[in-house]
Amino acid sequence: MNLALNGQLQTIASGTGHLCAYVKGQGRPLILVHTINAAASAAEVRPVFESLSQHRTVYAIDLPGYGNSERADRLYTPRLMTDAIHDLVKHIQAVHGPQAIDALAVSLSCEFLARAAAEQPTHFQTLSLVSPTGFTGLKLRQAQEGKTYGLNWLWKLLQGPGWGLSIFNLLTRPKVIRYFLKKTWGSDNIDEEMYRYAVWTTRQPGAQHAPLSFLSAQLFSADITNIYDKLTQKVWMSHGTRGDFVDYRGKQRYANSQNWCFTVYESGALPYFEMPDQFSIDLLQFLNKT
Repeated sequence: MNLALNGQLQTIASGTGHLCAYVKGQGRPLILVHTINAAASAAEVRPVFESLSQHRTVYAIDLPGYGNSERADRLYTPRLMTDAIHDLVKHIQAVHGPQAIDALAVSLSCEFLARAAAEQPTHFQTLSLVSPTGFTGLKLRQAQEGKTYGLNWLWKLLQGPGWGLSIFNLLTRPKVIRYFLKKTWGSDNIDEEMYRYAVWTTRQPGAQHAPLSFLSAQLFSADITNIYDKLTQKVWMSHGTRGDFVDYRGKQRYANSQNWCFTVYESGALPYFEMPDQFSIDLLQFLNKT
C-alpha cells in the first residue's frame, strides 16, 4: 500500500463505505479535507498535516472514491461526501470526547464541510476554507436544498461501456496531471511528491468512479450560497492570486460578517505548498483565537 502521508492510517466505521483517514500528533483534533478532481487524495494537504501535527491531533481524510477509502461504482454526491465528514467527526468524538472540532477543507470540499457544519453546528468550532468553490462572480446559488448542478444524462453516458474509463484514462495521463497541477499552482513549480502520488492513485482499481461524478457536475451544490449563509462558526477563507482559481468576488457577501475573515496569498490555489510557514502561522493564529 502506498501511503499519501506520514501518519497512522485508520479505518473508520461509516455508512458511506470503507472510509480511511491519516492521523498524527497530539492535542485538540483538527480535520483536513482534500479537494475533488481526477487524482485527488489526502496527499493534497501534506504540508498542513505535517506542520499542524506538531500542535494538534490531525485527521486527514481520504474522501469516498479517493485514496484508500472505498472506490465503489456508484453516484458520488455532496450528500455522500458530507456524510463521510459527519462519520469522521463521530469517530473523533468517540476518541477525544464530545467536543467541537476545528476543520479545514480545500476547493470543492469546502462545500461539503460547510454543509456538515450547517447541519451539525455544535460539532464544529472553526472552519478554514482554502480556495473554496461557490464564490465565482456575483451569482447567488440559492436553489432548493440539496439540488446540484449534476448532468444526469452525462453521468449515464459516462457509465456506458468504455466511455467513462477511456475519458478518465486520458485525463490522468502523467502529462495531463502535470498540466492541471500547473494550472492549480499558476506556475511550473508544482510539488513533485504530490504529483507522483497523483499519478499512482489514478492507477488503482475503481479510481475512475468518483471523478466521473465530478466530471458530470454531480458534486457541485446549487444551493451552496444558502449553506454558507447558515454558518455560525468562525470562518477563515483564504485563496491565492495565481492560476485558474482567482475569481472570488462572491466573498463580498460576507465581508461585513463578524464570523468571517479573509487572507489573500501571492500564490496559486494551494498556498500552503508555496508558503507553508506563513500559512501555518496564520492558521494557528486563527485557531487559537477561538
